[in-house]
Amino acid sequence: MVEIFDNIHKIYQYRSPCGELADYIEFFSESSPKATREHMADAPFKVRLFPSWTPTFWFNLGSPYQLLISNKQYSIQTDEDVLLLRDTIVERYNLPTDHIFTVKFSPGGFEAIFGIKQSFLGDKPVHLTTILPNQLIQKIKSVTDFEERVNLLQNFFLIMCKKHGHQKHEFRTVQKAIETYHISHMEYNSSEVAREIFATNKTIYRYFNQVVGTTPKNYFSTIRVRTALQNYVAKKPDFSPYDFGYYDMSHFYKDVVKFTGRKLIDNLA
Repeated sequence: MVEIFDNIHKIYQYRSPCGELADYIEFFSESSPKATREHMADAPFKVRLFPSWTPTFWFNLGSPYQLLISNKQYSIQTDEDVLLLRDTIVERYNLPTDHIFTVKFSPGGFEAIFGIKQSFLGDKPVHLTTILPNQLIQKIKSVTDFEERVNLLQNFFLIMCKKHGHQKHEFRTVQKAIETYHISHMEYNSSEVAREIFATNKTIYRYFNQVVGTTPKNYFSTIRVRTALQNYVAKKPDFSPYDFGYYDMSHFYKDVVKFTGRKLIDNLA
């Protein structure tokens, strides 16, 4: 399965965070062993995920799996749980008995809760035992209900927010810049975004590197091609590259190759 091009959501259930955590977390999700068996036909399968700059917790509730990140392979055992920055293409090779519980943070949301800059995470898996208390990890893995897992983590995150989630100016500025970029229909460059939020280009450049771990230009390019590609796949006859700030289809195609590592026609094959 390939993110955006295939319906990877069909084997997952999702839950939005509570209001207090909405700025920091995109969603909680958990794969369904039953749905996985139905859709994957009891065979090993692969999930390919594209860059998003959204730190993600993966709690392993099922079988071991393999990760391919920046051409490096990692073996994740049944008792291992990891954090990924999602700054590059990730491929996860799974057995039919795969079962994973996920927490996907918004850009900068991980730092807001834990006080750890996501730019320090790098492009390799980080063991969750270095981030979360082992007792909490084991409790999350021992309960049998998705909602119970979500509640356990939300309660912990809310406690952590009181220590670290004091809505730093840098985080709020980055959030406002991202919102402004979306409102502009992804046409603004970083200088124009900076002007709209009454900041200097130098300031948002520094804040994006601190909070997200990349430049505003690179991040904006990532979310533009993500959004445009999702629209292309869902509504191909009505798709227009101009709606997403592209000069023409050739400009869009080049961005897709850079983003996915493949030509558009190869992704759709």
